Amino acid sequence: MTPGILGRKIGMTQVFRPDGQVVPVTLLKAGPCTIVQRKTAATDGYDAVQVGLLEFIKPKRINKPQTGHLKKAGVDGAKLLREFRLGAGSTDYKAGDQVLVSDFKPSDMVDVIGVSKGRGFAGVVKRHHFRGGEGSHGSMFHRAPGSIGASSFPSRVVPGMRMGGHMGDERVTVRNLEVIDVDTEDNVLVVKGAVPGPNGGYVVVQRAKR
Repeated sequence: MTPGILGRKIGMTQVFRPDGQVVPVTLLKAGPCTIVQRKTAATDGYDAVQVGLLEFIKPKRINKPQTGHLKKAGVDGAKLLREFRLGAGSTDYKAGDQVLVSDFKPSDMVDVIGVSKGRGFAGVVKRHHFRGGEGSHGSMFHRAPGSIGASSFPSRVVPGMRMGGHMGDERVTVRNLEVIDVDTEDNVLVVKGAVPGPNGGYVVVQRAKR
């Protein structure tokens, strides 16, 4: 069983189940991928496979060490490399094996990892959903954060205090998404619900862990 696959987010749409229920789905262009390296407990201290997404990339964009690393697996170029940990009893993979979208079936549960959209600087109302103060005239406290700490003790701002700052552009994992359909001809994986990131953004699809 393939531990996961790499791909791009195409966009969202909706499909109908046989009973007429409307399901919002996200289309993912998943694969084709190749296993670039097989890591074992004896050589690397843990069991994992390094998977590369086979997309066109100019040779000058890959440095010499990376080029040699890819040639060991017979891969000319890989746009994205990610590792998947292997558990006990996993299938024995080797470098050069193909990872295709056909390894997934409808009703499978997956976790999708992506990078959320960057929103730039945002205040506490937008970033942390603070309620804000009164909107009446003269309150002078509309979208302010309020108190950020005590005065005499500890006389500092506690780390992790929710404040305004850079919003988005973070690694986000959405767990337990159902696979609705698999298109093996166009390498498209249809999953239920929303996936982090913009259309065209890279995503990692792995077997659900919970």
